[in-house]
Amino acid sequence: MTKRIIAACVALGFAIPAAADDRLVRFDGGVGVIPTGSGNTTTRGVPAAGQIWVISRLSADVRTDARISVEGRGLLLAAGNNVGTNGGQSVRARLFCGAAGAEVAFDSATVPLEPNGDFRIDGELANANAALPPTCERPVLLILNGGGTAWFAAAFPKL
Repeated sequence: MTKRIIAACVALGFAIPAAADDRLVRFDGGVGVIPTGSGNTTTRGVPAAGQIWVISRLSADVRTDARISVEGRGLLLAAGNNVGTNGGQSVRARLFCGAAGAEVAFDSATVPLEPNGDFRIDGELANANAALPPTCERPVLLILNGGGTAWFAAAFPKL
């Protein structure tokens, strides 16, 4: 039956989607930052945020054409006077490809955190000096503050 459908599509000139997946890397799950003050929470050159942050859900898909889709739930402060709030923050995603010290980073646009810490990023990754590679070795995805100077959460690659 499948062969007949494919043959009919070809005969009628319909395009058949390629079987290959255009996904570069996928992330499922994540962890909020717990700064230690000793510098050992700096990740890929980005220092940890100054307070503890939690995230209840984090998933992301990065496509070979640099499109990124990130969904975060419950990114909230877990300590300090503003515990349980979003701290008035906006966030961006930063993808690192390559081994530490030789990585290339790509940033998304910035989006505001909802009051409950939820956010969604749909757009493209950019780096003014490099193109997204066809494969992303040793991928790391961080959720950073809007200025890109500190990280709040890290995503787990789905292998």
